[in-house]
Amino acid sequence: MPCNAQPHPPTPRYLIGIDGGGTGTRARLTDATGQLLGTGRAGASTLALGAELAWVQVLHAVAQAFAQARQPLPPPEHCAIGLGLAGAGSPARADAFRRQAPPFAALVLNTDAAAALLGAHGGAPGAIVAAGTGSVGLAWHADGRQVLVGGWGFGVGDEGGGAWLGQRAAQLAQQALDGRAIAGALARAVWRVTGGERAALVDWCGHAGQAGFAELAPLVFAQAETDPAARALLGQAADALAAMAQALDPAGQLPLVVTGSVGQRLQPLMPAPLRARCTVPAGDAAQGALRLLHPPWATTNGSTA
Repeated sequence: MPCNAQPHPPTPRYLIGIDGGGTGTRARLTDATGQLLGTGRAGASTLALGAELAWVQVLHAVAQAFAQARQPLPPPEHCAIGLGLAGAGSPARADAFRRQAPPFAALVLNTDAAAALLGAHGGAPGAIVAAGTGSVGLAWHADGRQVLVGGWGFGVGDEGGGAWLGQRAAQLAQQALDGRAIAGALARAVWRVTGGERAALVDWCGHAGQAGFAELAPLVFAQAETDPAARALLGQAADALAAMAQALDPAGQLPLVVTGSVGQRLQPLMPAPLRARCTVPAGDAAQGALRLLHPPWATTNGSTA
């Protein structure tokens, strides 16, 4: 798992933690002692969108955090920034992002999963299964081993995530139009969003992308009480997340946090032995991104895996 850092100068005035994914970006701003000053939000900053667009959203979230703190936006040299971004597991994307970085006093880039793990377990060993727009599992064992499961990205992976659920809801709507599936409550709800004719649905799906399909995921939850097809999709998603958790820690020794807007709603559908291992998260991914600025996650050169 990549962890790339610039050398640390004397203590910066401000510390910034960034949690960035396929739907949105959150910034957490503290002073040098860790005292919270402000928070900010912006649009998607997954590196799949490209380094330039990701930096636009990251810096917008940072500016919002300083504005909330009623602090003038300082030169980047006064700030250390830890970033947990979706897509940072790709060396090429991570390198492109770092090349466009402002001259922060320190910069540590890792995945959104790493930030979520550190936040969820307060910097201690543990496991997470995170499902929001996408999905990924990460475990940090007491012996220092890190195990990464899933997180392959929209279209080929991210099972159990919001975009995955939404894409399958769209497929159901397509099949219902063809007469290959029952036009139940979920299919009709998708038609109301996308259009209930073939041309409209084809056009919508062609332009939706990861974020667009993720917007259909709430429809699956909303219709699950009355539509067996929606319930079946949620069951498949919960099974996918449970399989990630099992692969992360087959012996079931680590505390587990299921996080993300979709993951939290699917947790009650997971097997009872798995639910028994689940703990309340100590913090969120933006807090975890701040922990990236400290050992053993921050290194002065190269990368750790």
